[in-house]
Amino acid sequence: MFFRKKINRVLNVKEAEERFQKDIEKTPLEKKDRLAMILAGLIVFVPAIVLILLIFGLVLYFFFFRFF
Repeated sequence: MFFRKKINRVLNVKEAEERFQKDIEKTPLEKKDRLAMILAGLIVFVPAIVLILLIFGLVLYFFFFRFF
């Protein structure tokens, strides 16, 4: 098979989790990594949430407040 390694990785979840835990223990977070992850999350999620709220607000406007 072409993707035997990837298939085994998906099927052996417990083994993959153990390998992941070992990798995490070997490479701990640096001093500013937590702040960087929080800022990256904000950069990704805040514009998406604002866009969804804007669309929701426009739908409400067109359904309820357009004729006032």
